[in-house]
Amino acid sequence: MQKCSNLFGCLIFCMASFPMQKSFAQNSPIARGATAPLFSAKASLAGSAVDFSLKKALAKGPVVVYFYPAAYTGGCDLEAHTFAEMSGQFKKAGATIIGVSADDLKRLNSFSADPDFCAGKFAVASDPDGKIAASYGLKMVPPQKGVKDVRGVEVTHGFLPRTTYVINKEGKIVAVFSSKTDGISPDQHVKKSLEIVESL
Repeated sequence: MQKCSNLFGCLIFCMASFPMQKSFAQNSPIARGATAPLFSAKASLAGSAVDFSLKKALAKGPVVVYFYPAAYTGGCDLEAHTFAEMSGQFKKAGATIIGVSADDLKRLNSFSADPDFCAGKFAVASDPDGKIAASYGLKMVPPQKGVKDVRGVEVTHGFLPRTTYVINKEGKIVAVFSSKTDGISPDQHVKKSLEIVESL
């Protein structure tokens, strides 16, 4: 695992669900029991561009949709690494994992293939304008000048609050986790999601 070289950036992204700006206070994630909004998006899997469809994924079983601030940043790296490590257990439970951020496909192609993070185990989708996130009640925080990722590359896109939705095969949201409101760590998002999909 790589370490963050920019303290400010690390604090923002490791703890991205904390109220850094007024925008976070406006988040109102879709509640448990609601029908999950369907979406299609350009995504990356193992370094290659793919088309992701939530409708098609749900036809195979439950889906974990997790929104995260940015690739190659502290908490997001831990979360992706943990999802990758536990991907076999999700697969055994019949579940699909899809990560969503405002990263462009170039960043995602690298991140999705990186053996330290996604490791080619699941897809990550690009939501550059935050429209997918908005459909789930999440507000994008505007870019903050000078924030760099663990590689020293400036992050120029906005970022999304760390929020995870577990959706059953009927398309209903059966669980929602937000680091901001629930105070759970990035790896706990993964472990709690697995517990739920295994119980479906």
